[in-house]
Amino acid sequence: MELLRLGPIGHEIPAVRHEGVCFELRPLFDDIDPNFFAADGIGRVRSALDAGELNPLDGAEEMRIGAPLTRPSAIVCVGMNYAAHAREAGAEPPERPVIFFKMPSTIAGPNDPLELPPDATKADWEVELGVVIGSRAFRVASVEEGLNHVAGYVLGNDLSERRLQLEESGGQWSKGKNLPGFTPLGPWIRPAAEVDPGDLRLRSWVNGEARQDSSTSDLIFSVGEIIFQLSQAMAFEPGDVILTGTPQGVALSGKYPYLADGDVVELELEGLGRHRQVVTVTE
Repeated sequence: MELLRLGPIGHEIPAVRHEGVCFELRPLFDDIDPNFFAADGIGRVRSALDAGELNPLDGAEEMRIGAPLTRPSAIVCVGMNYAAHAREAGAEPPERPVIFFKMPSTIAGPNDPLELPPDATKADWEVELGVVIGSRAFRVASVEEGLNHVAGYVLGNDLSERRLQLEESGGQWSKGKNLPGFTPLGPWIRPAAEVDPGDLRLRSWVNGEARQDSSTSDLIFSVGEIIFQLSQAMAFEPGDVILTGTPQGVALSGKYPYLADGDVVELELEGLGRHRQVVTVTE
C-alpha cells in the first residue's frame, strides 16, 4: 500500500495505490496531514480498501506527484548518522544523535524542479530514509516502543547549502538546510508494517553518475534508537517527519562538484521509490 498526493502544487488529491490501482481518499480524509495520522488514517484506508469502499482516481498516472504528506509540525533531522559520512565530513562518529531542524515550508514533491538562488554555490544532495510519526511520542520507554510510534517510511532528499550551513552558520546547521524546496519527499509513504527499516539499500546519482550507495544497516542510530533518545527531550506529534541521516558520497567530501544549473539529481530507496530533481539557478 502506497500513500500519495497527486495534482498541482497546493491542490493535491490524497490517494492510495494498491495492487497497481490508485484510489481517491477524499471520501475519507481531506488530505494526508497530521489529522490523518492522528486518526489512524493508515488503518482506516486499509479497512476501506478491504471493504471495496474507495473509487479509482481518474487520470492518476498523468498527474504531478506531490509530497505524500503536508503540514507536519516538525521535520527533525539526524546528522552524521553513517560512520563513513561522518569521516568524510571531518568528524568522528557521534556518541549521541546530532540533530537539526528543517521548516515544513521546505517540503517539495519528488520530481519538482530544484530552484537555487544565485548565491547558493554549495548545494549538496543527501539521500535519506524518512520516518513518519503516527502517534505522539514523548519519553518512550525503549527502542522497541519507539518503533511502535512509526506510521510509515518515505524517501527524502535532505538538500543542504554548505556555505550557509558551515561558513555562515553562526554555529548551527539549520541556516543551510531551509531554502525553499530543500526537502523533497516521496513519491509515497509505505506503512511501517510493510518495511524493514534496518536493511534498505539507498543510492543517489548526479547526471547519471553514481554518488551514494549504502544500506540503512549501516546507520549508527537505528530508527527505534532515534525516537527513543530524542523523545526524552522533545515530543513528536502525528505527521512529524524524521530524516535519519545520509551515507558517504556527497559533494562535501571534496570528491564531487556541488550542484550547478542543469544538473539532474536522482535518488532511490529500496521499496520507497525514486526522485528526479533538475537544478535551475534563478535570478
